[in-house]
Amino acid sequence: MKRIERIDRVELMRTFVRIVEAGSLSAAARQLETTQATVSRRLQSLETLLGVRLLLRTTHTTRLTDDGERCYQHARRVIDSWLALEDEVAHAEDEPVGVLRVRAPHAFGQDQLLAPLTEFLQRYPQLSVEWVLNDSSVDFLGDNLDCAIRVGADVDPATVSVLLAEVPRSVVASPELLARAPAINGPEDLEALPWVAISTFYQRHIELFNGELNQARRLTIVPRLSTDSLYVARKTALTGLGAAVVSSWAVKEDIQAGRLVHVLPEWQPSALPVHLVYPWSRYYPARLRLFLEMMRTVMPEIAGMRSAGKGQ
Repeated sequence: MKRIERIDRVELMRTFVRIVEAGSLSAAARQLETTQATVSRRLQSLETLLGVRLLLRTTHTTRLTDDGERCYQHARRVIDSWLALEDEVAHAEDEPVGVLRVRAPHAFGQDQLLAPLTEFLQRYPQLSVEWVLNDSSVDFLGDNLDCAIRVGADVDPATVSVLLAEVPRSVVASPELLARAPAINGPEDLEALPWVAISTFYQRHIELFNGELNQARRLTIVPRLSTDSLYVARKTALTGLGAAVVSSWAVKEDIQAGRLVHVLPEWQPSALPVHLVYPWSRYYPARLRLFLEMMRTVMPEIAGMRSAGKGQ
């Protein structure tokens, strides 16, 4: 009976921590895949066990009491220690279990990363992955995510951010577009072209670098179309709608087949850094540690990627 009570108390603390980090009882219930009534009952049970009020709730807000803040800090440490014990005792060989929730960009997530992800899952049969494709900013607590793969995003100092690789980019245009446009002899001539902008990375300006000359140019562009999708940019560039700056891997075959032209290859946009980002914690489960290890190994070897810091 005492064993059951201890397990229940850990679950009560887990629920309390989830309420605090999710911001509300309803959000915690969604993340825990249970009802709001169950979450509320667990909170009341924990408050009864401790003999203190942990949360002050109004119609619109939920905030910690002073006792609740102290309880949260202690509960977070207890849960981390419990998770570490479970991993160490039940899975001595560092075998990952449970569900890893990962957010990845659409382009990477449905193309280049699928092969290493599939191999990772085949290697660890007790592990499941929720593979969420989204290019927007990451809300780890609100979206209940363990980690995210970010391309070109600024590093958030509140998280742990591991640089994995870089994505080279190219300026491309269709032969039909170039045939009806003025001759492109230098970077300034690109301003006369219509453009397709990938709004996540550029909208009204592009910056190009010439490594041999050690020069940079900032050019003003007028987009005919703005999109947050690499695939939309590539497909519309193929139609001749406009020139575009795209990840080199996405248009390599188009350039080789003559469907697109690599314009001014000596002038390159800067490569985009690829980071694996996750919230800071005192303890990281085996599934996250091994996923990070896998990503650091495979990302620079994926077609179109390169190790960070290798230059143009």
